[in-house]
Amino acid sequence: MRDLSQIVKAYDIRGVVPDQWDADTAHALGAAFVRVTEAHAIVVGRDMRPSSPGLSRAFAEGAASQGADVTEIGLASTDELYYASGSLDLPGAMFTASHNPARYNGIKMCRAGASPVGQDTGLAAIRELAEKGVPDRDGKPGTITQRDVLPGYAEYLRSLVDLSAVRPLKVVVDAGNGMGGHTVPAVLAGLPLDVVPMYFELDGTFPNHEANPLDPKNIVDLQAKVRETGADIGLAFDGDADRCFVVDENGDPVSPSAITALVAVRELEKHPGATVIHNLITSSAVPEIVREHGGTPVCTRVGHSFIKQEMAATDAVFGGEHSAHYYFRDFWRADTGMLAAMHVLAALGGQDGPLSRLVRDYERYVASGEINSQVTDQTAATAKVRAAYAGKPGIVVDDMDGMTITADDWWFNLRPSNTEPLLRLNVEAKDATTMAAVRDAVLALIRG
Repeated sequence: MRDLSQIVKAYDIRGVVPDQWDADTAHALGAAFVRVTEAHAIVVGRDMRPSSPGLSRAFAEGAASQGADVTEIGLASTDELYYASGSLDLPGAMFTASHNPARYNGIKMCRAGASPVGQDTGLAAIRELAEKGVPDRDGKPGTITQRDVLPGYAEYLRSLVDLSAVRPLKVVVDAGNGMGGHTVPAVLAGLPLDVVPMYFELDGTFPNHEANPLDPKNIVDLQAKVRETGADIGLAFDGDADRCFVVDENGDPVSPSAITALVAVRELEKHPGATVIHNLITSSAVPEIVREHGGTPVCTRVGHSFIKQEMAATDAVFGGEHSAHYYFRDFWRADTGMLAAMHVLAALGGQDGPLSRLVRDYERYVASGEINSQVTDQTAATAKVRAAYAGKPGIVVDDMDGMTITADDWWFNLRPSNTEPLLRLNVEAKDATTMAAVRDAVLALIRG
């Protein structure tokens, strides 16, 4: 078996097909997954990439070779796979490379109840066993059967957010040729929504644009269509439709932090005094708003395994990340862009004003967005920035995830990439002038 160090990441498996992995690798990973999780049955889903059918079937056959019964749900969004794992109480594997280019594919794994599998919770052991070779098992193999869970997924989401009584809304949805084109029609059908579809054709070669809505160039078409059609809102999903990005009626992006705050307020109305998780590079407005509405904000490191861990530890009702991942206790603590979108639609359709006015209260500060700098020595560059700020009056330094420097009216976080020679900078301030000054000063230190 080939070395899998290049494709086994912190939270999932991802790499170029067939250069870095292939059907034989998938077969070995399926067998190892069953051995490590000790599963008697698993559920497997896949996205629309050309390599997904072959890889997911090889994984299923590897799992069955170890005696596990496999339920294939076929084409699915990642949160649809989490629904299957949660509702069937089975470990799951989703074949997707999310927003990566077409030549990539990957696997997002979870234990029963959509509990995450990361390096420390089984992924390292799965890699080691797959590389070493999973021993043959005596006894008959498990079965492989098919099951359509899309109707159940749609019904479950609609039970969590009732959109039947909202005022009529025109909603432009850009699925980016990804799995949103599969799930959105099922979830939003029959509601008082005039859905204007964009790029709903499932096509893993991504002929229109990358399925990564956090990159501004990939929402240009959505912004134009919202303005052209006079829509109330625009939604953009990434390739596996577990993330959702929002634009308002003017085509202006709504920050994921504002969406986090908006959804948090709605969840706190249902669950007074509950805990809400946010990562450390979401806006300062998020913990402020959570407290104002009687909730308890808890800050975590960036990354879904940290969010889900903290949600379990605190019984948090909701969690949000700057990357447009949204996690719900009612959804097995898993992330679902679709449920977040439904909350926004419910909030917008439950009052008469436009989205821009609705989110104004949640967008209190000015953010730089994530800025990447290529540096050969991340540690030295970070130390240089630390030396420039640490020890000055009113400055607080925190090392929970990278380095966060906080002053009275601004803060910034500097984090190294786990996979590339990059430093990632996020800056937020009370106004645009202050944000730009802090951003430029830090970038000059990093790049100088």
